[in-house]
Amino acid sequence: MTKNVGVIGGGQLAWMMALVAPQENIKIYIQTPHETDSAVCLGERTIFAPVDDVSATAELAKYCDVITFENEFVDLEGLQSLVTEGVCFYPRLTSLSPLLDKFDQRSFFQSQGFPVPRFSLYESDSDFQSFSFPLVLKARRHGYDGQGTVIVKSPLELQSALEKFKQTPLLIEEFVPFEKELAIMAARSATGEIKVYPVAETYQENQVCRWVIAPALINQDITEKISAIASKLLVSLDYVGILGIELFMKNNGEVLINEVAPRTHNSGHYTLDACETSQFAMQLQTITGKKLGNTRLKSSGAVMINLLGYESAQSEYLPQRKEIEQLGAFVHWYGKTESRQGRKLGHVTVLLDEKSPEKMYHQAQMMIEKVESIWYPQR
Repeated sequence: MTKNVGVIGGGQLAWMMALVAPQENIKIYIQTPHETDSAVCLGERTIFAPVDDVSATAELAKYCDVITFENEFVDLEGLQSLVTEGVCFYPRLTSLSPLLDKFDQRSFFQSQGFPVPRFSLYESDSDFQSFSFPLVLKARRHGYDGQGTVIVKSPLELQSALEKFKQTPLLIEEFVPFEKELAIMAARSATGEIKVYPVAETYQENQVCRWVIAPALINQDITEKISAIASKLLVSLDYVGILGIELFMKNNGEVLINEVAPRTHNSGHYTLDACETSQFAMQLQTITGKKLGNTRLKSSGAVMINLLGYESAQSEYLPQRKEIEQLGAFVHWYGKTESRQGRKLGHVTVLLDEKSPEKMYHQAQMMIEKVESIWYPQR
């Protein structure tokens, strides 16, 4: 029986979900304000409206058995009125509620005993007294791809950052000197079935992800610790859907939760080619009541490299994409017509065949260098 799934948001995450939907016998309906968004060409129908337009979501709901989310820029209070009318959202709005505001998210994690960096609400300059430089300032809502996050190294930089975010509610966090940034995708069905993916290492530059290696080169104890955190968090939230969890690993092996994304996530893109069930198929399975697929890797490992904009241009970069494909890579191009600095235009996945974890990690690093030397002309 075909299921109809609504997605609030029409970017590359919705596009990749729509790509795998036919194999799950699912039709996708989109709500997005932009006709040029990646997912529009694959949806059965698109409601052109802002993602926080509740009346548009009510229209979307007429065609759908369940509605899910591509991003967190939604009006939870407004959507609650649709829940009372019988509209089904997964993840549930009650699961999303503690996650959309970063201060609420941190406070929830702390109340549930999860390890997090030291943090404080910013209300006045006196709130900085218990922090030393460097420190981190974050917008409490609507930050992504480094937007709304700044590392502050001095009083002068702090003054500049506060001026920049003058009208923005902020969170203060300690700066964590980490050895690695790690991430894990985890999923839970409405019946409580849980699946976790391999722990991956991510690398960020200017708070934007450049690459992901899975599995991460870490010991088994840390892998088990992170998997346990993921499973416990899904249960704590009574969560249905897929969840991306980003973490810091310190030199002493201590692990702290950095942020959580209640949706498919960039750190899980490698699963599209490298795992038996991709994060996008898993999201559809969780929210439509199917038995969850296997999260095993098809090879020893995988590396995912983001193709980020490095100039202002109108280009599809076909020569570079073809050259990267010749490396044996899977190239996913999001169909965006405009390039700008830091914009995610596509991603590349390469399956790794080295059996030794150390050799596999070295193989991944070599592939990152090759892909980036083709993609970024200035490098």
